[in-house]
Amino acid sequence: MKRAWAFSCIVALSAILCGCNKDGSRNATQEQGASASQAAVQPVQAASDTLAASGAQRGAPAAVTRAQLPGEAAETLRLIKAGGPFPYSEDGVLFRNSAASLPEHPRGYYHAYTVRTPGATDRGQRRIVCGGPRKQTRDCYYTDDYYASFKRISD
Repeated sequence: MKRAWAFSCIVALSAILCGCNKDGSRNATQEQGASASQAAVQPVQAASDTLAASGAQRGAPAAVTRAQLPGEAAETLRLIKAGGPFPYSEDGVLFRNSAASLPEHPRGYYHAYTVRTPGATDRGQRRIVCGGPRKQTRDCYYTDDYYASFKRISD
């Protein structure tokens, strides 16, 4: 019973914080003057609106040839084709594409792989995300900023 109540509270709070009618709440805020908490939300919403309006990463990502990729990315592509072994246990995990940065496909289509970063003490920010069956590299994307932007890998 407590879980159901807690879940209901979380859903209600999410609806209140996110707003069901964003345009209406934004217009009301502009008309009545923004409170401190509302003012903090407006720049974030404006940046989100600008990104959506510009179509950034919503259309086809820019392209990069395999020759333009860092050498470590070429090694990662070789490992993907071979089916491993991969240097990190997280390699090959499901990439959800929840930000819709890549073309839409059913869940389970994309998998992410680490591209080693020389001198890094952790996995770094470079990744290759490939779609389709494992061991194929026809539909792959490179990111050097931890999924903030992608470039489609072409031959």
